[in-house]
Amino acid sequence: MKYLELVKIYEELEKTTKRLEKTEIISKLLKKTSKENLPIIMLLIEGRLFPNWDEREIGVASRLVIKTISIASGIDAFRVENEWKKTGDLGLVAENLIKTKKQRTLDFQELTIKKVFTNLRKLAELEGAGTVERKVQLVAELLTSAEALEAKYIVRTVLQELRVGVGEGSIRDAIGWAFFPSKFGLRYNKKENKIEVDNLEEYNKYANAVQKAFDVTNDFSVVAETAKTKGIGGLNKMKLSVGIPIKVMLALKVDNVEEGFERCGRPAEVEYKYDGFRMQIHKKNDDVEIFTRRLENVTNRFPEVVRCIKKYVKGKEFIIDSEAVGYSRKTGDYLPFQSISQRIKRKYDIERMSEEFPVEVNVFDVLYYEGKNMLNEPFKERHSLLNKIIKKQPKEIIIAKSLTTSKNKDVEKFYKEAIHEGNEGIMFKKLDAPYKPGARVGYMVKYKGQQEGVDAVITRAEWGQGKRANWLSSFTIACIDEDGNFLEIGKVGTGIKEKTEEGVSFEELTKLLNPLITSEEGKEVKLKPQIVIEVEYEEIQKSPTYDSGFALRFPRLIRLRNLDKKPKDATSMDYIKKLYEKQKK
Repeated sequence: MKYLELVKIYEELEKTTKRLEKTEIISKLLKKTSKENLPIIMLLIEGRLFPNWDEREIGVASRLVIKTISIASGIDAFRVENEWKKTGDLGLVAENLIKTKKQRTLDFQELTIKKVFTNLRKLAELEGAGTVERKVQLVAELLTSAEALEAKYIVRTVLQELRVGVGEGSIRDAIGWAFFPSKFGLRYNKKENKIEVDNLEEYNKYANAVQKAFDVTNDFSVVAETAKTKGIGGLNKMKLSVGIPIKVMLALKVDNVEEGFERCGRPAEVEYKYDGFRMQIHKKNDDVEIFTRRLENVTNRFPEVVRCIKKYVKGKEFIIDSEAVGYSRKTGDYLPFQSISQRIKRKYDIERMSEEFPVEVNVFDVLYYEGKNMLNEPFKERHSLLNKIIKKQPKEIIIAKSLTTSKNKDVEKFYKEAIHEGNEGIMFKKLDAPYKPGARVGYMVKYKGQQEGVDAVITRAEWGQGKRANWLSSFTIACIDEDGNFLEIGKVGTGIKEKTEEGVSFEELTKLLNPLITSEEGKEVKLKPQIVIEVEYEEIQKSPTYDSGFALRFPRLIRLRNLDKKPKDATSMDYIKKLYEKQKK
């Protein structure tokens, strides 16, 4: 398949904001894609080179891309950088400058998706002396052979900034539309922007099969290939694989105890909500792997947890969900997340760090055990299994503290105990509910007792003045819509410290954000949306100032969340709208 064919699809997707239209465009592409090319297309349509769970990175920053554009176009790197500052999009820069080439090289080869995909994947394999030059050569080779429009999307893929507004929902639905439409009589009414189906029950059955297959594989490439070759029967047979992390189930937020019961029913399981970081722990025979909420493999950074799992959890093969909480060796008291967050980043002096910043593993769910997928088992059964397989060892591994109750007064008392012991609040869990990866479906909710902040992504910033002249000091923040677009919702400049030892500082944020600058205009810089922060606020207002249509009044930074949350985990616009409506009431 020619890469230009895919590029034309990118262009169609970029031109529409309608989610259903995007879905139809993708479904038509999938229908005509061969079995051989389907896994490649499924990744490239998201601007990916590896599945969600795969940690490999191509490691090419904007400065390196400037060099490759300069080589491929024959235009001075200084001019390339100036064009970048004007547009803020190196993809557009590549497109515009490649157009100016007088002629193609004699060894020009028409690009295929396989050639582009193979070259870009090789970037992640390079290491050692001369790596930078070899990376430049691999990308420049593609750009030299590329049409101007192809160059635009090659560069955007390299930088992981595809900008076509395709979310997981569109891709999931497109698989169903591509391979099963005759089963339920689906049609897309473009004029009215709606889908029409002859058999809604059948449609939902196939849509659910696609979703469940993705839930257990975390890889649309595998799902699409199975749907095309084996149909719904193949999708229904797909299983969890120990060693491949899946998305963790996420909790909705509630404002009071009564609302917690309304969501989860009476009786419900109520647990401590720990201020730690998620650990999804996989064990197969003697191999243990630990993944964060971001699906990052941190096994080597927690050797004591590996030893603990082998010693105190019964079973040859399982996946458990837990929260690692830091504690003080002197007092035994739990510590806030920030005090142990450095353990996620640290790659050296691991044993010393485990002594200085110990963690306790609080297990609260089991997803897979001895060959059995536990996702669809009711929570009370999964919780019962935990009690059978875990030998509790305080300050090493325990089952999350909980009680089962129907009474508000029991929960209020339990909540006070949780706060007194240094936790964030409590969780409610529906006793007969399945485990739903990556979704906020109301099977579990969290209650913190006070207004909860939102998780926002920093998209722009401004250089400061006076003693802050070398720091970024005002930060525009955004939430995310269902198609993965970041919509701005306010500016934050308070809650940030002058000195790093006092908390999150201007200097720390500047160091994090500086490599993410995509363009500058005066004092303002545009940023690649990558850094997630938690902010509190006084209220949400309607506002024409920001493209979200809302603004947070008096936002204040609480903490960094980029270690345990990806940009796509930012608070959704749907939730912002719900908060706004609830606030009005």
